[in-house]
Amino acid sequence: MVDDDKALRMSLIELLEAAGWTVRALPRAHLVADTLLEFLPDVILSDVRMPGMSGLELLDQLDPRFAPPLVLISAHGDIAMAVEALQNGAYSFVEKPYDPRRLLTILRNAAERHRIARNNQRLKDRLFQLSGLDRVLLGKTPEMTALRQEILDVADIDAAVMIRGETGTGKELVARALHDLGRAPDLPFLALNCAALSPDSFDTDMFGTHEGAQGRLLAASGGTLFLDEICSCPIAVQAKLLRVIEDQTVLPIGATIPVPIRLRIVSATNEDVDAAVADLRLRADLLFRINTVELTAPPLRARRDDLTLLMTHFLAEYASIYEVPPPAIAQDDLAALLAHDWPGNVRELRHVAERRVLAARRSAGSMAGAIRRGQQLDDIPDTLREAVAAFERELIAKAIKTHAGRMDAAAAALGIGRRTLNEKIVKLGLDKDALL
Repeated sequence: MVDDDKALRMSLIELLEAAGWTVRALPRAHLVADTLLEFLPDVILSDVRMPGMSGLELLDQLDPRFAPPLVLISAHGDIAMAVEALQNGAYSFVEKPYDPRRLLTILRNAAERHRIARNNQRLKDRLFQLSGLDRVLLGKTPEMTALRQEILDVADIDAAVMIRGETGTGKELVARALHDLGRAPDLPFLALNCAALSPDSFDTDMFGTHEGAQGRLLAASGGTLFLDEICSCPIAVQAKLLRVIEDQTVLPIGATIPVPIRLRIVSATNEDVDAAVADLRLRADLLFRINTVELTAPPLRARRDDLTLLMTHFLAEYASIYEVPPPAIAQDDLAALLAHDWPGNVRELRHVAERRVLAARRSAGSMAGAIRRGQQLDDIPDTLREAVAAFERELIAKAIKTHAGRMDAAAAALGIGRRTLNEKIVKLGLDKDALL
C-alpha cells in the first residue's frame, strides 16, 4: 500500500490487517520496485497524487506480465482520470472517502485474479520444461485429454495417488509429471520397484543408521515417493511402508527417537488391486492409504486415433538421434499400425519406431516388418509374476478348447482340481465362452 499521507496509511493498515491481510506500507511510489522483489504482494493499493512518482506513473512502470494488479485510490479522482487508469491497465479505481467494504471486496477480487494467473503460468512453465511428459501425454483422444486434466487437477495437492494401467502405458512418467507439477518439484523423486525390495535389507537401505548412512527415505523427505508395482511388494515390506506413511517418521537403525519426514505418496500397478487384496498379496489397510485418488493410463488400443501422431513423433525423435530423415508413413504403414493390438502399449510403439528408423538408414524396411521383428521380444512380460500368469492363461485356454469346455476333463489334463481351475479362470480374467 502506497500513500504519502501517514494518517491514511495507518488507517488503511488497521483496516486491512483486521480483514486478514499482510500489509507493507510505503510513503513513496519509487520504493515499490525493490519491495516487489522481496515482498511478492498479491495486489498493490496506491494513491494517485504523491510527491515524486504518481500512482499513474507507477502503473506505467509495472510489467503487466509479472506485476500484481494495481488498485488506485484518490481524493482528487474524476471520471477522466479513472478511465485513463483503467485503459492503462489498472485493476480498479476508488475515490476517497472510500467505502471500506467495497474497497476490501475489490482488493480480494484483484488478489484472487493474480493468484489464479500466477498458478496457471507456473503450471504452464513446468509443463513446458517436463522431460518425457510429452511422450506419455501426447495425444488428442478423449482418454488422453482427460488424463492430462486430471494430472493438473491433483498435482498441487498432497493426496496419495495410485496410477493404474497396463505395462508400457507410461505410469512412471505420469508419476514424474505429478511430482514436477507439484509443490516441490526441486526436491527428490524417489522411485522404488516394490517387486525388488527385500525385507532383510529394507531397514538399512530406507531408514539408515544412527550416526551413520542416511536412509533413502529421509534423503527424499519433502519430495515424492513412487511405489511402482505395489501389488508385488513383499508383505513384510508393506507393513513397514504402511508405518512410514501413517506416522510420517522413520526410525534409523540404532536410534531411539523417530525422525519426521514428509513424503507425497504416488503408487502404480498393472494388476487388479481388489484381487491382490483377496489373494492376500496386498494389505487392505495399505491400499486405503495409497489410493485416495486414482488415475488411469489408457492402453494404446483404446486410443488408436493417436497412433499416427505418436508414431510421427517417435520417428522424428529417432531420426534426429540417428541423423537420418524420418521415414514417411505410407498407407501400408498406417494399415499395419491399426491392425496391431499393441500389447506393449506406448513402450512397444517407441521400439517399433526405432527399428523402423534403423531400417531406413539402410533404405529398407517397413512398418509391418518393424512390428514383426519386435513382436516376439515385446510380448515377453516385464516381471516373473506376469510371465507365469501369461503362461498359465495360455495353458488353461488351450485345455478348455481341447476339451470343448468340459471343465473336469480340462482340470484333469492340467493336473489340478476343478475348484482350483475355476479360481484361476477368475483370477486370470479368462472368458470360457469366448474360447469355445
